[in-house]
Amino acid sequence: MIAEPELSSKASPQKENESHLDPDNDLENQRRGSGGSISSWKRRRRSQSEKSRRRVSVCSRQDRRNGHRQRSDDIEAVTLFEVVRMGKSAMQSVVNDWIEEYKQDRGTALLDLIIFFIQCSGCKGMVTAEVFQNMHSPDIRRKMTEEFDEATGLQYKKFMVYPWILNVTWPLDLDSGDYPLTMSGPYWKKFKSNFCEFLSLLIQHCQYTIIHDEYLMDTVISLLTGLSDSHVRAFRHTSTLAAMKLMTALINVTLSLRVQLQNSQRQCEVEMFDKRPSRRLETFLQKKNEIIEKLENIENLMNAIFKGIFLHRYRDALPEIRAICIEEIGIWMKSCSDRFLTDSYLKYVGWTLHDKQSDVRLKCLIGLLGLYSDKELCSKMDLFTCRFKDRIISMTLDKESEVAVQAIKVLTLMLQNCEEFLTSHDCEQLYQLVYSAQRPVALAAGEFLHKKLFCSHESEVQDEVPERKEKPICNLSHLLTLVNFYQESEGNAQSAYLVDSLWDCSAFILKDWESMTALLLEDEDSGKETLTSSQKKALVEIMLSTIRQAAEGHPPGGRCLGKKVQMMKERKSQIDDRVKLTEHFFVVLPQLLAKYSADREKVITVNLLQIPQFLDLEGYGTTQLEKHLDTLLKQLREIVEEQTDSEVLEFCSKTYLVLSNEEWATQDQVDSAKHQLFDQLVTRFNRMLTDFLHKGGQFGDTESYQMWCALKRITTFHNAHDITQWNLLNSTCKLLKRALENGNVPDQIIVQAILCSYYYVMWQLSKVSEGNTSKAMKVSLRKQMRGFCHICRQFLNNPSSTVKEQAFVILCDLLLVFSHEEPPSGSEMVEPFAYIPELSLQTELVTFVLDHVFTAQDNEHPDNDEECKVGRLHKRRNLLAAFCKLIVFSVAEMDIAADIFKQYIKYYIDYGDIIKETLSRTRQIDRIQCAKTLIQSLKQLFNELLQGQGSSLDRWSQPFTSIKDLARRFSLTFGLDQLKTREAMAMLHKNGIEFAFKDDSTNSKGQPPPNMAFLDILSEFSPKLLKTDKRTVYNYLERFVTDQMAAENGEEWLPLILYRRSLLDCRDDDTVSTSSSDQSAMSPVQPQFKPSSLKRRLQTEDSNGHAGLNEEISPHSLMGPREDGKQRDSRTKDHSVETVRMQSLSSEYGTTTLGNTDELEEGVTAKLAEGDLDDLNEILDIDND
Repeated sequence: MIAEPELSSKASPQKENESHLDPDNDLENQRRGSGGSISSWKRRRRSQSEKSRRRVSVCSRQDRRNGHRQRSDDIEAVTLFEVVRMGKSAMQSVVNDWIEEYKQDRGTALLDLIIFFIQCSGCKGMVTAEVFQNMHSPDIRRKMTEEFDEATGLQYKKFMVYPWILNVTWPLDLDSGDYPLTMSGPYWKKFKSNFCEFLSLLIQHCQYTIIHDEYLMDTVISLLTGLSDSHVRAFRHTSTLAAMKLMTALINVTLSLRVQLQNSQRQCEVEMFDKRPSRRLETFLQKKNEIIEKLENIENLMNAIFKGIFLHRYRDALPEIRAICIEEIGIWMKSCSDRFLTDSYLKYVGWTLHDKQSDVRLKCLIGLLGLYSDKELCSKMDLFTCRFKDRIISMTLDKESEVAVQAIKVLTLMLQNCEEFLTSHDCEQLYQLVYSAQRPVALAAGEFLHKKLFCSHESEVQDEVPERKEKPICNLSHLLTLVNFYQESEGNAQSAYLVDSLWDCSAFILKDWESMTALLLEDEDSGKETLTSSQKKALVEIMLSTIRQAAEGHPPGGRCLGKKVQMMKERKSQIDDRVKLTEHFFVVLPQLLAKYSADREKVITVNLLQIPQFLDLEGYGTTQLEKHLDTLLKQLREIVEEQTDSEVLEFCSKTYLVLSNEEWATQDQVDSAKHQLFDQLVTRFNRMLTDFLHKGGQFGDTESYQMWCALKRITTFHNAHDITQWNLLNSTCKLLKRALENGNVPDQIIVQAILCSYYYVMWQLSKVSEGNTSKAMKVSLRKQMRGFCHICRQFLNNPSSTVKEQAFVILCDLLLVFSHEEPPSGSEMVEPFAYIPELSLQTELVTFVLDHVFTAQDNEHPDNDEECKVGRLHKRRNLLAAFCKLIVFSVAEMDIAADIFKQYIKYYIDYGDIIKETLSRTRQIDRIQCAKTLIQSLKQLFNELLQGQGSSLDRWSQPFTSIKDLARRFSLTFGLDQLKTREAMAMLHKNGIEFAFKDDSTNSKGQPPPNMAFLDILSEFSPKLLKTDKRTVYNYLERFVTDQMAAENGEEWLPLILYRRSLLDCRDDDTVSTSSSDQSAMSPVQPQFKPSSLKRRLQTEDSNGHAGLNEEISPHSLMGPREDGKQRDSRTKDHSVETVRMQSLSSEYGTTTLGNTDELEEGVTAKLAEGDLDDLNEILDIDND
C-alpha cells in the first residue's frame, strides 16, 4: 500500500546561506597553494598544462570551423567548468581527454572533476583535500561538519569524498543567490543544458570502462551526497541536478546492459544445444557473468543516489530542487518501468501532487502524461490511479491554468486507456470546464468531451475516412448528443463557449451545417422521430455560434488571449468556410425563416435573422443568387408584417442594413425592397391617423393596437434607416398634440410617436451636418427641433410615468446634441442654430429628477421580485445620467447641480458612482464654480435641517452628522494638491462664513447667529487650506466676530471656537486632512486671558502685511501680488518670521478659548473622542478610488 508522507520527516532548513558566483579560476589557484596533503601537485601541474593546451586547441579549432574568430581578450578554457560554460562545441573532445587523463592518473583527474562540481555551484572559495588512511577512524565523523568561523567570517564545509576529506571555504556575505543555474542573460542561459549534456556524455563514454572500477562513481556520488546535504542553496541545487542526471544516465546504461545480457543469454542457449564441448560457451558464460556483475554494480550506484539524495531532496525547501527530482523520476518510470513503475516509487509523485508550488505540481502531471499515454503502463498503476484520481480531478480547478490544462490531459489519457476508473460524476466535473473563461483550459476540456461523446468505434473509423457517404448520418447522432449535452448544462451554458472549446477537435461535426439544417427542416408528419421545441432552440443556438466562429475566426468575447496573427493556412480555411456557409444558407435560410416565423418561435427567429451578417456576398451577382435573394427579402417582409416583437423587428432592420451593403451587387435589389416596405408601412399609418383625427381622437382597442403596431414597425426601422423622405414628423406631431389636448391616445402610441419624431430630427441633423443642404432646410430643422422640444416639455407633466420618462430622456438628448451645434461654415443663418435651454426649463428638469429619481419608489411595489426592482433602478439611473450629462457638458448651469450633489450620501449605493463622476467633471471645468455649488448644496441641507429642528439645533443628531459626513466627502474629492485648489477653497470658506453670520442683527443679545452651527460643517474644509491661506481666512472671519462673540464660551458657541482653532492649526504637513474639526485634541489645563486682546493683537500685527486681505477676501488675492526682486529675496525671511508668529498665536489661542469651565471641556472631550482613528482610513479609501 502507498502511505502518506510522514509529517516528522526531516526537511531541509528554510534559512539558507546562498553562495555567490564569480566564474574564474580561483579554486584551482587556491588549491595549488593550499598546502594539502596530496604530494603530486607538481606532477599535476606539468600534466595539466599539456591537457589545458589540448582543450584550448580543440576549442579554437572548433570555433574556426564554425566561422568564429577568437579575440585576444577572450578567456581561455582551462578548466572543465570553463569548457562547459563556453558551450558544447568541444564537449565530446573534452570528455575524451578527461577519460584519458583519468586512465593515466585517476586521483588528479578525479580531483579535477570535484573542482568542476564546486565551481558549477558558483563557489568562489577554496578547496583543500586531505587523504585519510583509516576508514574507521573516530576522527572521521568529527571532521564531517559545516560551520561558521566568526574570526575570519568564512563558512566551512568538511565532508568525506573517498579517498579524501574535502574542505570547502567560501565568504559568508556572498549571499546574493546568483549561481550558474539561476543566473540570467545570454552568457548563462544555456549553462544548465550544457551541464546536463556534459554529465550524460561522461557516463555514456565511460559505460564500458571506468564506470565499473568502483572508484570513480563512488567518489562522485559521495561528493554529490555531501553537497546535497549543505545549508547553502547553490550546493544543494547543483548537486541534486547532477545526481538526478547521473541517475538517468545510469538507467540508460542499465538498459544497454540488459540488451547485452539478452544477446549473451541467447548465445549461451544456442551453444548449449551443441553437445560437443566448446570453449565459446565458456566465453559466453564468462561474458554473461560480467554483465550481471556490472548490472549489480549499477544497481548499487542507483540505490545510493536514490536513498542518499532523492529521498531527502524531493521534499527540499527550494521548489526548483523538488521539481528536478519529480521530473527525473517520471523519466525513470517510463524508461525503466519494471524497476521504478511500482507503488513504492509512484507514491512520491502522488504526494508531490499536493505541493504548494505550481511548477512542482506541473512536473508531476507532465511525468504522469508519459505514463498514462501507454496502455501497458496504465495496467501497472491501478493502485496509484485509485488513490490519487480525486486529487488529479481537483487540480483541474488549479489557480494556474497550465497546471489545470495538464491535469485535464492526464484525465483524458485515463479516459482513453483506463476508462473504468472514471465514474460519471468524475466526467461531469470536467464537462463544465468547457465553459471556462480560460481558453487553454476550455480547449483541453473540449478534447476530453470529444473523446467521451464522439469517439466511439464507428466514429473513429469515419474520422479516418472523412469522404464516406455514411458520415453525415453519423454526424446526425453526434449533433443530437451535443444538443442533449448543451441542454443538460443549461445553468451556465453559453453556446459560443461550447463551440469554441470543441472547435479544434470536433470541427467535422460543428461545420456540418447540412446535417443541422436537415434536422431543423424535418417534417413532423414524415413519421421520423423529430426534435422537440427545446432541442430545436438549442440546435439553432449552436449552429449560430458555429457560423460566427467560422466567419470571424477568433474566440468569443472573454476568451481572447490578445491579438493573434492568423497564419496563411488559418486564413484560407476561414475564407473557405465562409464561402461554404454562404452558398448553403443563402438557399436554406428562407426555408428556415418560413417554417419558424409562422410557428411564432421568437428565439429561433431571432437567431436565424443574425445569420446574414456573417455571409459573404461579395462577388455574387448571378441570376440564381438574385432568385434566392428575392425569396429571402419576401420572407423578411412577411416577418415584419406579422411580428410586433421589438427584438425580432430590430434584427429584421439589421438584416436589411447588412444586405444593402454598398460593396455588394445586391444593393439595388435590397434598396428597392426596402422602399416598398417603408412606403407600405407609412401609408398604412397615415391612413389610420387620418381616421383617428376624423373621429375626434376616439379609437377602439382594435384600432389602437393596429396603429401601435404600424408605428412601432416604423420607429424600429427609422432608428437604422433614413426614411425622412416620407416626412413623418408632421404626422407624429399631430398625434402628440392631440394626445396633449384630450388625453385619449394610449401611452404606448405616445412613446412610439416620441421616438419616431426624435429619429426624424436626428436624421435631419445628420444631413445638415454634412453641409449639403439648403438654407430653407436648416431653418425648417431649427423650427422642427424647437417645436418638438416644446412638446416633450409638456409631456413631463403627463400622468403616465412611462411617457414622461421617455419624454425626459429624449429632451435631455436633444438639448445635449443641439446645444453645441453651430451652423456649417458659410451659412447665412441669422438666428443661432444652437438651442440653449432657458432657466425655467432647467428648473423643470432638475425638479423632475428630484421627484422621480431620488425617491423610495420600491416601497410602492412591495410584492415585486428582485428582477423588477433592478429594472426600475436601472431606469432611474438612466434618468439621472441623462440629466448629469447636461451639467458635465455645460448645457445646464452648474448651480443647479447643488440639488444633485446634496443627495450623494443618502443615495450613495444606488447613484454614488454617477454623482461622483459628475462632481469630478465639474471640478475639471471650473474649480471655483464647483466649490460654490458644493457649499450651496451644504447650505440647502442645513436650511432644511434648521427648518425641521428650529432654533434648538442638535449638533450630535444623525441628520447634522450626515451633513458633516457629506462635507468631509466633498473635501476629500479635492485631492492632496492644495496649490491647485487654493482659490476654490478660499471662495468656499468665504461663502460659508458669510452664510454662518447671516441675519446676525435679528438675533437677541448673547445668542449666536442662527447659522452659527454651519461653521462646524465648514471646518471639514480647513485642512485643504495652506498655512498662509488659513491666516487669510482667519482674518476674514474676524471681521464678523465681535469682542462679545470672542468672549463667549458656551456650548452653542462651540462651532465658532472649533472653526477658529482649525484655521490656527499650523502643522508641518498641510496635505493631511483630519476627519473632523470636532476631533481636535484639547488641553486639560488652560490658563485664561482676555479674548479681546488677542483680536486686537492680531489686527495690529496684520495691519501692514494683510491690510488688503482684511478688507475683502477673493480667490485672486490668495495668490498674492507679483513679486519684484527685493520681495523675492526677503520672502524666505518673512516666511520664517510668519511661521514663528503663527505658532505662538496658535499655542496662545489654544490655551485660552476653552479654559473657562472644566465641565464644558470634559463634556466636549467625551463627545469628540469617538471616531478619532477612522480619519486616516477614510482618506485612503476615498482618495484612492
